[in-house]
Amino acid sequence: MSPAVQGLALAALLLLLSRDWGCAQAAGTSGTRKPSVVLILTDDQDVCLGGMTPLKKTSALIAEMGISFSNAYVPSALCCPSRASILTGKYPHNHHVVNNTLEGNCSSKSWQKIQEPYTFPALLKSMCGYQTFFAGKYLNEYGAEDAGGIGHVPPGWSFWYALEKNSKYYNYTLSVNGKAQRHGENYSADYLTDVLANMSLDFLEYKSNFEPFFMMISTPAPHSPWIPAPQYKKSFQNVSAPRNGNFNIHGKDKHWLIRQAKTPMTNSSIQFLDDAFRKRWQTLLSVDDLIEKLVKKLELLGELDTTYIFYTSDNGFHTGQFSLPIDKRQLYEFDIKVPLLVRGPGIRPNQTNKMLVANIDLGPTILDIAGFDINKTQMDGMSLLPLLRGDKNVSWRSDVLIEYQGEGHNSSDPTCPALGPGVTHCFPDCVCEDSYNNTYACVRTLSTSWDLQYCEFDDREVFVEVYNLTADPHQLTNIAKTIDQEILEKMNYRLMMLQSCSGATCRTPGVFDPGYRFDPRLMFSHGIWAHKLSTRSL
Repeated sequence: MSPAVQGLALAALLLLLSRDWGCAQAAGTSGTRKPSVVLILTDDQDVCLGGMTPLKKTSALIAEMGISFSNAYVPSALCCPSRASILTGKYPHNHHVVNNTLEGNCSSKSWQKIQEPYTFPALLKSMCGYQTFFAGKYLNEYGAEDAGGIGHVPPGWSFWYALEKNSKYYNYTLSVNGKAQRHGENYSADYLTDVLANMSLDFLEYKSNFEPFFMMISTPAPHSPWIPAPQYKKSFQNVSAPRNGNFNIHGKDKHWLIRQAKTPMTNSSIQFLDDAFRKRWQTLLSVDDLIEKLVKKLELLGELDTTYIFYTSDNGFHTGQFSLPIDKRQLYEFDIKVPLLVRGPGIRPNQTNKMLVANIDLGPTILDIAGFDINKTQMDGMSLLPLLRGDKNVSWRSDVLIEYQGEGHNSSDPTCPALGPGVTHCFPDCVCEDSYNNTYACVRTLSTSWDLQYCEFDDREVFVEVYNLTADPHQLTNIAKTIDQEILEKMNYRLMMLQSCSGATCRTPGVFDPGYRFDPRLMFSHGIWAHKLSTRSL
């Protein structure tokens, strides 16, 4: 062997050793190769309003073959902050992505420098020897010229097929490993959900068989503009948005943005949200096809039994709840609760788990599956692996933090000048879905004794909303003025702790845990304004 070849062999060996440092064989697995992982992420898919109903194949192939988490939450009900939480395993106040703009740190140069090198896919690739594949929507401002354009390929990805900017179905550009690939409006060649499916199947066909793999497939569905595949345009013709307990109801004791909604809604708003609801379901039928193709391919290749498949969404959605026509961004269950289904090695079929989980747990879980010591990260989340395996006597959290920084324009919305500056996402009948002071933080608590949500607003009213979801699952009655004062004080204190938490301190005992410690001297001393989500420190 020549010295040059020996040098190359030694370099390859050193690279292999460096990639596998810190990643032991995952507990509970067998064989010489670590488990592979697939993460399917939909866009704006609710779980409270029947968002899983169209996905019959997905339910059969993932939920019925594994576990469904019935209390899965996002720490921020907006695309970019939520996606950043998935990638980093951190709450928004720690990754500093606060909205969908570059100014809000969405795919900004600061995000690329400070957070991207430490995402869980980057660790999988550099430390654990995984081949990694991304296809679909990344972050809403990905590809912006001011942040490197589509030539920027984040660290951690062996194969990169990322959508420029926000969700589309036709007429979009993909970054294919940093090179622009433009698509038109020919269904067979360009419909994005199907393109993602085909790219995923190609990866599985031609990937290395000697390394484990991680795939993240991020579909546009069911995000607007809600363009279904041609074969599904006539599906669900008799379906309307659910007329559930908080549909077209005035939020009389809620913060001002909810109180400004007009009740009853106009006929045009109701027709619009019903049409949107149907189209959202229609777009999901192509996601269902993608799941079926993916599972069949894994089975054909003999990979299915050694692969974990996760299915979730970046946030929920509402269609007429509290007379808000369509959007997300609110603190209520329909916007912050998402589907989370998992199948894989060691997971018994047809299970439902009621533990309180969040999307900040996905990164730690997948790293744990890979055998990486998650204590070496700065992630705020917890590994779900003990829950997936059905371990007994698992010590688990009883609360999670929800936080959001509202967006608004300095100028008045031309369709609603009477509302003044600061509002945004306004409908023709002047119902606005967001504003700069729609800025809040909540503790969502789920324990054996309480199913509770406590929220504080950074607005002129310093408004507080509290809901007992055991008695009031539709969150109709704000009990902030009637709940026991001691509970109110403890929740206020717990919110302060979570808003300043990082890493392990985000996993300390909640208000209704035996180990909770309460210092009444600190109650009401902080206010949400002292811990505002901000990018000033970037």
